Amino acid sequence: MRRRWQPILSPGERLSEVMFGLIMALSITGSLSVAESGRSAVRTMLVGAIGCNTAWGFVDAMMYLLSLLTERYRTRALFRAVRNEQDSRRAQEMIADRLPPLLADGIGEAELEGLWRQVVGMTTAPAAGLTGRDLLGALGVFFLVFLSTLPVALPFLLPIEPLRALRLSNGVAVAMLFGLGYRLGRYVAGPPILIGLVAVLVGAVLVAVTIALGG
Repeated sequence: MRRRWQPILSPGERLSEVMFGLIMALSITGSLSVAESGRSAVRTMLVGAIGCNTAWGFVDAMMYLLSLLTERYRTRALFRAVRNEQDSRRAQEMIADRLPPLLADGIGEAELEGLWRQVVGMTTAPAAGLTGRDLLGALGVFFLVFLSTLPVALPFLLPIEPLRALRLSNGVAVAMLFGLGYRLGRYVAGPPILIGLVAVLVGAVLVAVTIALGG
């Protein structure tokens, strides 16, 4: 039986990375003063937007790898602590503390004891290093943040006035924010249209705050 292919990044991770990159790009394009902007100012803004998202894409990719390492070292530490714990009841409580709330509330003593016996029966500790798949995930994070800049920046490369370019760029950004919110709504089984509208509102607020704080 062939193993089903699993995406490296979850839909939630992909959506959040694109939204993050989009908001970062908007914080730069939104600070452009179209009344005073010539082609040189637009060019400077484009370089700043692309450079900013390139840097943040790299930082976000590194944080993705760091979070993976942190979780894996925690898992290995739990494995060793459970195996070294002499009190089986205490060991089972340690396992229960790491379970998601939904599972922890619904699991019974028999199931919890079964999990404990599985951990005790393991011969090797869980791996704590990074794999090639993890590096591909980090590369995906980088490109999601970086590529989200391009649709917003593209109107400024067209032979049109800066004011028109800014309005077109903002229109593209609003459409992207709504689309991301819509997809997020479907992912969490919520009302897609409502969540899409909320995403537009939240994105606008975050961009305004970022610009106001000099970001």
